[in-house]
Amino acid sequence: MPDPAALSRPVYLSLAEQFVRAIEDGSLPIGCRLLPHRKLADALGLSVQTVSRAYDELIRRSLVSGEVGRGSFVLGPGAEARQPYLPERPGELIDMSILKPVVEAMHLDRMREGFAWLAENLTAPSALSFRPNMVMPHHREVAADWLLRQGIPVEAKGIVLTNGATPAIAAAVMSVAPPGAGVAAEALTHHLLMPLCTYLGLHLEGVAMDEFGMLPAGLHEVARKGTIRAVYLQPNVVNPLAMVMPSDRRAELVEIARQHDLAIIENDILNVMIPERPPAFAALAPERTLHISGFTKITVPGLRMAYLHAPQRYATAMANRHLAANWMATPPMADLLSHWVEDGTVADLAAWQARAMSERHALASAVLGSAMPVCHDNSLHLWLPLPEDWPEETFVTQARHRGVAVAAGNAFRASERWRRDAIRISLGSTRTEELRRGLSTIAGMLSDVPEVLLPTI
Repeated sequence: MPDPAALSRPVYLSLAEQFVRAIEDGSLPIGCRLLPHRKLADALGLSVQTVSRAYDELIRRSLVSGEVGRGSFVLGPGAEARQPYLPERPGELIDMSILKPVVEAMHLDRMREGFAWLAENLTAPSALSFRPNMVMPHHREVAADWLLRQGIPVEAKGIVLTNGATPAIAAAVMSVAPPGAGVAAEALTHHLLMPLCTYLGLHLEGVAMDEFGMLPAGLHEVARKGTIRAVYLQPNVVNPLAMVMPSDRRAELVEIARQHDLAIIENDILNVMIPERPPAFAALAPERTLHISGFTKITVPGLRMAYLHAPQRYATAMANRHLAANWMATPPMADLLSHWVEDGTVADLAAWQARAMSERHALASAVLGSAMPVCHDNSLHLWLPLPEDWPEETFVTQARHRGVAVAAGNAFRASERWRRDAIRISLGSTRTEELRRGLSTIAGMLSDVPEVLLPTI
């Protein structure tokens, strides 16, 4: 309980600082539920508004998460910095924490060839112009042709090119959800969506899901409260569970989105890499879907480019938000992308990547045996649920002691309500033999009685 005698003006900030100190010294452990706003206000003789502002400050600092209907829970110091990947690869560590495609010498050769082409064909507007309209019209036409061939109805004027999927996600979210509004996402979602919503002053609502993705009944439950303006989905394998959402589930979610007039943000960055995929949300609900098609993970990591398409209803807002935050994508890289789309390089590299991931899934299945999770054969990662006696934070730490880095499931949780401890294993971020050794280490840990490996041994 905070000390009311120690409060000073502004009271909400002083109250928040008491919570910060309690979290940092362990008095409020991670996962602890804070008192409801009104109960704490009554106990301290404060207004509910003051307590709410204090809790909002803790949420802003990423020390507390607020879940509608459940309360506020302690995330702990440094929660904002928790990421699924290592910022750099130290020593001999086998790093399977960061989501990357498989790359070989061929990919570097392709990039060098691409830059050689660029050197010969670079135009003055691409090198010298500050005006997107002087540079991008041709690239929007190329993008429209590419997306139409993938079964996605688009208009060139509704497309912006972005420097990868991350700025596309940011522009899409800003286009459909004003500050103070809510965005719905699956309980396991993109790890950057959570801090993005925090920074933009949005409430992220984690929605119940199963092995096929978001549950329509769950979306209806949160949407009928009236605060949700958009739903964010990753239906084609790039979601944490590495699954493809089936057609009937997509149709049900579209019906709910139309019923509540929700925008749909569809992150479809693997797109052409996934064979026999169901129709995109952009094809099922073109009037309300903002569609993101990326190239970094299906071609070469250095080609940080994506297409973001919005229907007429959101096209102006999308263009404005991208202009304000990014101005425009890097023109020479847009030149290279369009060249690769037109000459077939993108399709060739995506097909190569799909085959490479299938081979790595076969390797993982051979090493993990019965512990191999059900994931799509072309996914860049595995989502591995852990035995009940293996907390994911402990498993990740002990794997690090054994020379293997994986990502904890906590980085992807928009809600703790349906928690089951798990880890994400990237299959493309390291060489084949390192992947085999890393997976063998994980398999050994799963088969052993959980035991902490002392770091001094």
